[in-house]
Amino acid sequence: MPRYRLTVEYDGSAFQGWQAQDGAPTVQGTIEAAAARLNGGVRAVLHAAGRTDAGVHATGQVAHFDLEKDYSALAVRDALNFHMKPMPVAITEVSIAPPEFHARFQAIGRHYRYRILARRPPPAYTVGRVWHVTRALDIEAMRAGAAVLLGTHDFTSFRATECQAKSPVKTLDRLEVFAAGEEIHVEASARSFLHHQVRIMVGTLRLAGEGKWTPADIIAALDARKRAAAGPTAPAEGLTLTGVDYPAG
Repeated sequence: MPRYRLTVEYDGSAFQGWQAQDGAPTVQGTIEAAAARLNGGVRAVLHAAGRTDAGVHATGQVAHFDLEKDYSALAVRDALNFHMKPMPVAITEVSIAPPEFHARFQAIGRHYRYRILARRPPPAYTVGRVWHVTRALDIEAMRAGAAVLLGTHDFTSFRATECQAKSPVKTLDRLEVFAAGEEIHVEASARSFLHHQVRIMVGTLRLAGEGKWTPADIIAALDARKRAAAGPTAPAEGLTLTGVDYPAG
């Protein structure tokens, strides 16, 4: 039973998140339905590096499944893409993986980008891809706020109240803020993230960009270790999972 590793791209606005749900369009459900066409009608359970929420996009999600028959990686890629039309999800790469490969448990790094459009006029071309804020934000203030979140912390204040992670302690390896035309991008990297962690960090950094919070306020939010102490949760549509890292080989 061969194991296939997939790199997946999708427009999250068309789905109720990654995880399969009865009666709702999901990324997992869409790919599994296509995979069943290659698997004699039998479900091929898809395992992902991480479950994205409704509205969150991906350009570099990684997943794997096993099939009953041997196919070439190219045949699997093209067949899945054919059977998933017209849903906005694409398999950009497929490789045959060793049987011990696991997309979730062997991941050693996950990378996200959050896009903010800071201007008065609303988005047209990028609607559904950015968080539209109607006032200018101070990027240097946001960078100063991001700096205090780097490293290992108890991120209880920066996770959803329904987060099921066993520990709130995470190590944030990268949190960069930079201008991209009229947009502000926030890029975050860590081995793993808590539920809504990136979106809450972005919502908090917006407060810094508006001059409402200082780095000291963000440190105080960390130290409080309660969700109400941090900023709001930024909307899902600005967030994209851009890549997942695995050990060499």
